Amino acid sequence: MTLFKPIRDILLRYTSLMLLFIGISAEAYAQRAITGRIIDDQKQPVASATVSVKNGDVSVQSDLNGNFSITVPTALRTLVVTSLGYASQELQLGNQSFITITLTEDAAELSEVVVVGYGTQRKESVTGSVASISGDNMRDVPSANISQALQGRVSGVEMTQTSSQPGAAMQIRIRGTRSLNATNDPLIVLDGIPFAGTIGDINPNDVKSIDILKDASATAIYGSRGANGVILVTTNKGQGQQKAQISYNGYQGLKNVFGRYPMMNGTEFKALREAAGLYSNGVDESDDVDTDWQDLFYRTAKLSSHDVGVSSGTDRGSYNFGIGYYNDQAVIPTQEYSRLALRGSVDQQVGEYVRIGFTTNNNYNVTQGTQVGMYGILNFSPLTDPYNADGSWKRTIRLPLDEPWVYSRDILNDLDDKWLSETRGYATYNALYGEVKIPGIEGLKYRANIGLNYRQSNGGAYTGEGINSTNPTTESTASVSNSHTYHWVIENLLTYDRTFADKHQLNVVALYSAEQNKFHSSRMSARDIPSDAFQFYNLGHAAGEITVNPADQQYRLSGLMSWMGRAMYSYDDRYMLSATFRADASSRLAPGHKWHSYPAVSAGWNIKNESFLSDVHYLDRLKLRVGYGQTSNQSIDPYATLGLLNTRPYNFGNDNYATGYYLSQLSNPDLGWEFSSTWNYGLDFGFLNDRLSGTVEYYIQDTKNVLLSVGLPGTSGVDSYTANIGQTQNKGFEFSLNGLILDNPDGWSWEAGFNLYVNRNKLVALASGRQRDEANWWFVGHTINVIYDYEKIGLWQEGDQYRDILEPGGNAGMIKVKYDGDYNADGSPVRQIGPDDRQIMSVDPNFQGGFNTRVAYKGFDLSMVGFFKNGGKLISTLYSSSGYLNMLNGRRGNIKTDYWTPDNTDASAPKPGGIASGDNPKYGSTLGYFDASFLKIRTISLGYNFDSEWIKNVGIQRLRLYFTAQNPFVMFSPYHTESGMDPETNSYGDENAAVTSEYRRRLLTLGTNTPATRNYMIGLNLTF
Repeated sequence: MTLFKPIRDILLRYTSLMLLFIGISAEAYAQRAITGRIIDDQKQPVASATVSVKNGDVSVQSDLNGNFSITVPTALRTLVVTSLGYASQELQLGNQSFITITLTEDAAELSEVVVVGYGTQRKESVTGSVASISGDNMRDVPSANISQALQGRVSGVEMTQTSSQPGAAMQIRIRGTRSLNATNDPLIVLDGIPFAGTIGDINPNDVKSIDILKDASATAIYGSRGANGVILVTTNKGQGQQKAQISYNGYQGLKNVFGRYPMMNGTEFKALREAAGLYSNGVDESDDVDTDWQDLFYRTAKLSSHDVGVSSGTDRGSYNFGIGYYNDQAVIPTQEYSRLALRGSVDQQVGEYVRIGFTTNNNYNVTQGTQVGMYGILNFSPLTDPYNADGSWKRTIRLPLDEPWVYSRDILNDLDDKWLSETRGYATYNALYGEVKIPGIEGLKYRANIGLNYRQSNGGAYTGEGINSTNPTTESTASVSNSHTYHWVIENLLTYDRTFADKHQLNVVALYSAEQNKFHSSRMSARDIPSDAFQFYNLGHAAGEITVNPADQQYRLSGLMSWMGRAMYSYDDRYMLSATFRADASSRLAPGHKWHSYPAVSAGWNIKNESFLSDVHYLDRLKLRVGYGQTSNQSIDPYATLGLLNTRPYNFGNDNYATGYYLSQLSNPDLGWEFSSTWNYGLDFGFLNDRLSGTVEYYIQDTKNVLLSVGLPGTSGVDSYTANIGQTQNKGFEFSLNGLILDNPDGWSWEAGFNLYVNRNKLVALASGRQRDEANWWFVGHTINVIYDYEKIGLWQEGDQYRDILEPGGNAGMIKVKYDGDYNADGSPVRQIGPDDRQIMSVDPNFQGGFNTRVAYKGFDLSMVGFFKNGGKLISTLYSSSGYLNMLNGRRGNIKTDYWTPDNTDASAPKPGGIASGDNPKYGSTLGYFDASFLKIRTISLGYNFDSEWIKNVGIQRLRLYFTAQNPFVMFSPYHTESGMDPETNSYGDENAAVTSEYRRRLLTLGTNTPATRNYMIGLNLTF
């Protein structure tokens, strides 16, 4: 026994210690359930409040009725309750199992925070023109990218469709068009770093908020890059004191054609051909055939989006990570766009003074099927049968003068990889920051931002032998292209932010930054690919010509260096003053002209906070703002200051080749900055506890030293040079109104928003004092975006006076255009119609805007978003002579029109087979101009938020199911009444028409692009 005594003592000792630890652990891990309800000082429930255990790792959120349930270790006795807009509260627990917690409003929290560039401000302290929209409100319109979702939502910001193909972004104009040759696109800033990609690279589901800086006093802080406005995109981050949660947001939908292209059917086309009397049926045509080519072509397309995210946070750090997949098919076979997006953000406090973090946004996208267009389908004659007698598909159809290759939905699917176009893009946008609070100086901190961005695009196209060609032995062709963008930026910020004596608020920011952007691209093509299996992957094996065009190879390197200072001061929340000074140096401009400095200043007066309005209880907010600032634009291609050489190949005999060089652009050692000066006046108001609130603004912007490519006479031997010549002006009015119409405690609520804006654009001066540049359609005193063409005023009728003078050789039923010449004493015109009678017609609308509304009852909600335009000109190349679909001669398929005949003299279109200009009616371009007015409903959504015990029991915090209809209908549109089509533009002026030189590229048109669609989607929002 003696031998085992030491062992026994040791065992007894350890057993006692274990029992002690077990007792302690039991006490520590003993738990109890606490239930309760959170209300505000009006006894209304507070939903989504966070209840956490202090010094513990347990937290829950209250439901829609303010109820919560939490399990608390008995060793911990303090609950912490937080909710946006309310003061946080700590509650000591006693022996109670049910508690009621009353939260009080926090005025500082309730003041909406607005991102203003290199910082934030309370909305009531903002003195510049800033518009904001939350990510949740933006996603009321499910979209491929941010520009589509914002259309019609923000006053003064015009989103215009430039392509109807899947994944296409819109043209963004903030307060009009300023520049003639430099870009008019706004700067996009993603999580504080200037964005080097396209707006389609940003997943809308990752966005927390968007703030748009519109006037120079707000944008001057971004210098030359902010001349066209700034869009600040803030992505989702983890929240402090938030337990880990997983969210899913997704929808699935179907797409159908909104309105088919209004082509004539067989009977109508037969009548047209007989009225024209120019062509008889081709070999493959028959009067008893009526083929609907569009019906054979379109498919029902699919649309899907799926996003999964995880986020969490403590009082010292947070994280947010997510992945998203988006796929959008077109109704045109093989056309689709898909995107895979990865995002992440981490913020971490290190010690007492240091905070670090990063965000990363990455995406991989694929665009397919752009080689398939609509023109071929639309110009096929409806009198042709695409099938042979044995039921097989004809390769071509023989028309009176043409023999096109024919295709359908099934043919394209069977071609597989013999006819394809594919572009694969990859982009990564990364921002890192480090922030240090300076010890001993309260409110002073230093921050360094580093942005590292890379974007690449790889394209390939292949057309097999005989595909899309009348000749079955036409050689196959292939091409490859690639582009790479490298961008870095470093920003050093010193910020001082203090409040003195509870009334004086001061924020001062100083910045030094440098950035560089490098871009290069290349393209090559080849003919006679040995096998379809090669596609575009090895052009070196091509048996035919391999082409590397020097014009398709590009390299650009540019840099920007900047200094900036800004001070914002507020006294007693009544008087606000902001002043900014920035200097930029651009490598794109000439030596001696690289630097430009510009100031900006703005002031605000919160009139409501004055004592003389303290008794006006129905008025909650009344603020007057005024601002002045300068911004500049250096967004021309690098090396524009230098002379440019182009190549020209020469051959001397059959086997002796040489490449020559010639000067195509003169150098300009004096090329400098294009800059804009803006005055902005604003009034913000709120009534009836802010149930009705809004903004009214007026601005005037003058842009001088406009960067312009100046054409030179042919005798100079040089095409052009770039100079600071010209001046433009934009002035406008903006109005926005938001209202909470109904807020019933029984469960009903109704809110609505409305915005309207007017922009008047004018070209003030051109080079060398000229008043007009007819080649570019620029005219002093008129808007930049004009049509310079004849103006149709009707049709000539039999017996009309002066037709023989104005239109010698003309016929009854031909287009009558406006005459601007002189008249003889007897009232007769002195000359015939000629080029001097062309008119200058603005395409800009009179006014435009948007609206949204939401009605909710308990768990149900119904919302609608729409936008509208009034006036302006819509250019439809489908009806215009440039589209070759309204020739009115019976040669090929024709748009359905009301054409003139002796029995239909009140028609809108001319007599078929009448006087022509080439293949089209004389003045046929005038048939393509329509009143651009319309009102369009973007989305109607019906949703239900589930709130029941079984959902809470399985750990689900939020569950919402919804159904959305996109583009359900259009109203008040003359073009829609005429054609049945969506009246939105879908192309640039030099795209999607048979003749692409008719209109200047800057003029947006409606052409033979992918048809607009109605979309029907069902979606799910889930958080647990």
